[in-house]
Amino acid sequence: MKGFWMAAALATALLVPAGWAAAEEKCLTCHEGIEKISEVSGMAELTCTECHRGNAAAMAKDAAHTGMYANPTDLRVVDQTCGTCHPQDVEKVRKSLHATMAGMISGTRYAWGAQGRESIYGVVAVADGKPGRPGALQELKAIPSYDPAKPEGPENSPADDYLRNQCLRCHLWSDGNLADGDYRASGCAACHVLYSDKGTYEGGDKGIPKDQKDRPRFHRITSKIPETQCIHCHNRGGRTGVSFIGTMESDGYGSPYTEKGGKQGKLHGKNYNHLTADVHYDKGLTCIDCHTRQDLHGDGNVYAKREQAVEIECEDCHGTQQKRSQLTTSWGNKFPNLNEKGGKVVLTAKMTGKEHVVPQVAEAKFGSEGFTAHVAVPAHMEKVECYACHATWAPQCYGCHAKQDIGKKGGDWLGVKAGADPSRASRKENVEKSAYAWEESRSYLRWESPTLGINSEGKVSPFIPGCQAFFTQVDGEKGLIHNKAYTTADGTSGVGTNPIQPHTVTKKARSCADCHMSSKALGLGSGFYDSKANGLPIDFELERIVDENGKQLQETAREGARPFNKAEMERVSRSGTCVACHGADATFWKKVKGKAGVEAAPTDDLHTQGIEKILKKVGK
Repeated sequence: MKGFWMAAALATALLVPAGWAAAEEKCLTCHEGIEKISEVSGMAELTCTECHRGNAAAMAKDAAHTGMYANPTDLRVVDQTCGTCHPQDVEKVRKSLHATMAGMISGTRYAWGAQGRESIYGVVAVADGKPGRPGALQELKAIPSYDPAKPEGPENSPADDYLRNQCLRCHLWSDGNLADGDYRASGCAACHVLYSDKGTYEGGDKGIPKDQKDRPRFHRITSKIPETQCIHCHNRGGRTGVSFIGTMESDGYGSPYTEKGGKQGKLHGKNYNHLTADVHYDKGLTCIDCHTRQDLHGDGNVYAKREQAVEIECEDCHGTQQKRSQLTTSWGNKFPNLNEKGGKVVLTAKMTGKEHVVPQVAEAKFGSEGFTAHVAVPAHMEKVECYACHATWAPQCYGCHAKQDIGKKGGDWLGVKAGADPSRASRKENVEKSAYAWEESRSYLRWESPTLGINSEGKVSPFIPGCQAFFTQVDGEKGLIHNKAYTTADGTSGVGTNPIQPHTVTKKARSCADCHMSSKALGLGSGFYDSKANGLPIDFELERIVDENGKQLQETAREGARPFNKAEMERVSRSGTCVACHGADATFWKKVKGKAGVEAAPTDDLHTQGIEKILKKVGK
């Protein structure tokens, strides 16, 4: 194996001009104390110029850095560096959703009436001649730009400008935003080179100031990636990263005050409230303990949405009511850190090496509500996502107010200046002012029990706002468009709510009443927010995604995802009302089934008849 690595290193060195790679020691004249890039045999022996290029024989900084790649892992140069040893990984990563952002782009453009649910565009053009799975695409085109002087249409939408200036800061072709909590690199280093929230260097290199921002913690590549690294991107949109550790942005108060009377510091440009963390995080697990190499790097296919690309399900580790975990993902791939030991399913944490016994549903001892949910009403296990009950809260940002000023230019995360070092092209200072200036705000925030609906896999799932866009366009102080809500290609409102796995799982699930006796859970809203009085051009409240007749009011960007229909709402709203008062232990439910002759009635009439029988017979 060492011979392979050294041969690859030699091949990389051959890309460097003759005479430059033989004097690594002169790099260390300035960079004395810098960390070895890796302890992995072969990588540990790589010289500075075998990755970074440059002139190792020069003593002056400018001469030494001539032809250098500051970030050898950037996707613009990675074929000459990481790709010499990991060509398959590089090919897969370029097609992955982390690189294309196809789901975010299609979802936004769909909500703004510019296209259907299908994915057409990525941050760069990418092609795959042989799609290998359902949902995989042959190609994505590069997302277009917006010109306000031209008529708005599918090829000229302000949504594209919004994406370019705001949303598309997080993808592997970009270094991202320069703010506390967001610092990272582009390319492979976006994940594999760790940054602190402050973005300062903590290593021994005497040539790097310790107070300079936008620096990795150490000169080190690692496969042990903590959740803090993932959160440098996963703090917007679905917010699954910050939700996982139990945080959600506040309304910006910055309280409680610090000891000196100031406001709390911001991460990702926001103040945060601390809520209940995901049980997996509390147990010491991190993102990479569940999400596989395939989930993160991709499998070589170009996908439209994340649910098509992610291979793991809750049942993969925890099993089902009928059988224990099979130690494989839902795609049939072996989990690298999940094994059977001493009759138990054991997960070995990748960061710590600690072994965790994984509870199995088939072996669980339920309380009264747990028995009802898992045994007495089998439909829960067949038709409901585990996290529909066990994600007891989800981030909910109602009303996404986006204002574009076409009289002022803004940064374009996809428009970069060519320079002497192509690996630095995507850094924020090199982003061109080729988009327009945008501001964002919201109507209000919530985090309590989310709405439920049907996801693209046909199962009951939490739904959260995403994205409830209201568009305002100005030219300086001249108003052009005010609070516009788009209509989708399907004829629904562009104000949207979508299914999500919130990553806020708790051992104790939502109560029966929290789903079965809640108008909000059904998608009917809470009845409090007056959209018209708040100046919004819609006749439904922001929490209301469906009416009592089952008519969908808000768009869902996932194919097949939708609110409950009328029959489903009737079924959900009556089921469990007995449980809320009666406790629903096993003896009670056996008596109900035996004397009333019903377990779950499919219509209102049969349900009423069943209740009448129960009232007459159960107490006798």
